[in-house]
Amino acid sequence: MSILATQYCTIVLQTLITSKTRIKLLMKFFLNSRTTSYLRDLASEFGESTNAIRMELNRLEQTGLLRSHKEGNKKIFQANSKHPLFGDIHNILLKHTGIDHIVDKVIANLGGLASAFLVGRFARGQDSPVIDILLVGRDIDMGYLHKVVEKAEQFISRRIRYMIIDPADAPGLLGSYPEALMLWQEEGR
Repeated sequence: MSILATQYCTIVLQTLITSKTRIKLLMKFFLNSRTTSYLRDLASEFGESTNAIRMELNRLEQTGLLRSHKEGNKKIFQANSKHPLFGDIHNILLKHTGIDHIVDKVIANLGGLASAFLVGRFARGQDSPVIDILLVGRDIDMGYLHKVVEKAEQFISRRIRYMIIDPADAPGLLGSYPEALMLWQEEGR
């Protein structure tokens, strides 16, 4: 996807969804379906009033896009990954953020790569100027990686920060990233 396509997707998303709070909530919950949060935490994270967020949470829950449960006196929200539109919304958000471009242009062609994970703010459903990627593999062509990361950064207008780890170290290190979202895995694994 070109930079124009990414920008076009952003314009379409903002046209279809006029509420900036709703877009933030969709990113929070639909980039990584395991993400959970509650009203006051969201208000603090977004820097918005609880009333504005409550209205949007209620709308998304009424449509079945979000589900909730009680933990003590908190109502915990999470994306409904069984909703018929979950995959479509997830894919639109990947295009909106440019993550789909990273998978297509950077990750899938590295050679020596076993798997790749989105970590950091984006994996927690928070927008960020930096996309953090954890690459698991051996004998990765660093020259090629640097070249394609640089090109991808220009296309998506975000910085890509990556860390490469050996597959033997992956189980232990991935445990320190509970939000890790698999972006790509070598076929047959």
